Amino acid sequence: MNIAIVGSGYVGLVSGVCLASIGHRVICVDNNPEKIKKLKKGEMPIYEPGLRELMHECVKKKRLSFSGSIAQAASQSEVIFLAVPTPSKPNGDADLTFIENVAREIAKSMDSYKLIVEKSTVPAETGQKIRRTIQLNLPAKYKKGHKILLDFDVASNPEFLKEGSAVYDFMNPDRVVFGVESKKAEGILREIYKPIKTKILVTNTASAEMIKHASNSFLATKISFINAIAQICDRVGADVLNVAEGMGLDKRIGRQFLNAGVGYGGSCFPKDVDAFVRLSEKSGYDFALLKNVRAINEEQKQWFVRLIEEKLWNIKDKTIGIWGLAFKPNTDDIRNAAAIDIIKILQAEGATVKAYDPKAMDVAKSVLKGVKFCVDPYEAAEDCDCVLLLTEWEEFKNVNFQQVRDSMRQAVIFDGRNFLDGRQLAPLGFEFFGVGRGGKT
Repeated sequence: MNIAIVGSGYVGLVSGVCLASIGHRVICVDNNPEKIKKLKKGEMPIYEPGLRELMHECVKKKRLSFSGSIAQAASQSEVIFLAVPTPSKPNGDADLTFIENVAREIAKSMDSYKLIVEKSTVPAETGQKIRRTIQLNLPAKYKKGHKILLDFDVASNPEFLKEGSAVYDFMNPDRVVFGVESKKAEGILREIYKPIKTKILVTNTASAEMIKHASNSFLATKISFINAIAQICDRVGADVLNVAEGMGLDKRIGRQFLNAGVGYGGSCFPKDVDAFVRLSEKSGYDFALLKNVRAINEEQKQWFVRLIEEKLWNIKDKTIGIWGLAFKPNTDDIRNAAAIDIIKILQAEGATVKAYDPKAMDVAKSVLKGVKFCVDPYEAAEDCDCVLLLTEWEEFKNVNFQQVRDSMRQAVIFDGRNFLDGRQLAPLGFEFFGVGRGGKT
């Protein structure tokens, strides 16, 4: 099929490359000329394992191209996926300005049937608003009073990609969701995803929109729940790793997303929780549970800093090394990353901060001032009063900890992801503190 993807960020670029790889002809569109220029040269604007190689292969096979023109891409495509940003407004609402603008541009260029598919995460009822926007902006020859003379459909196909494994997730999904209002739209989406073997759930558009928000909000709830449990574990001498394992063995609960740490981040969970809270309020329901999920996540960072202060006595004038800046490993994404917030808190308290991340430092330099960015974990730890592990990159398990110990002013490690084995570090002379470990190393 001929497919256009409007928006070439994480979701749009991964979706476009993967759809091209399973046999479709895809045009990826973006309004950032520099990004399109880089993509045409074969350069990647993001780091995602396996994506660069797959993109080059699809371009070589002439299945994938890039454009800055929505009108051009829409005119050449029967199916148009919307994968533009939906950032949070100050009140928590999703800002749907990009969605509206793209829908308007698509409408103006339409001269035949189009299926417009929401790929961005949007609140329920957005599909109806897209439909109305397209109807209002169709060329005059396709409107006769209140009658629309050009057939089109609006559908929802939410993404469930995890940064760091997005290509694999697209090719091997737990499920694919179609929110449609016609059999024609369902048939087209089934044809697009025919090479992907998985469970397909067909709903109306509003239900598909809700599935994405409800899924992300539930996962965020699991993370905040185990983080609250971790704080209790520290107070009563329990070990959150044992607690999470015991809970996870219950098949009704499962072990995934029960990893205590310094809180969730990224582009999805914080934004989607905020948007779901606002959607609930506007529908007349006070989603107090999700408000507390959000509050626990923010408080977890403050709690971690208090733990550091308690163990170091004072943060002011201390030199603190940071291992990891991205919100999770295998990505360079620092959006809502706990590490960024924690560094800013430490700087406000008067600490000197050194940092290292395998992929995210170039991006972090644009938002962090006064931080010394280092070439490796060893430089980041040298002459430090403590090291904070804030992203669980595999590289950090493989450092020479004796070398790290010998270079530090005080051999103290705070593991904000419970990633390292403190029992192996204690004999080397480290003081080691995890999250919710009840004082255990």
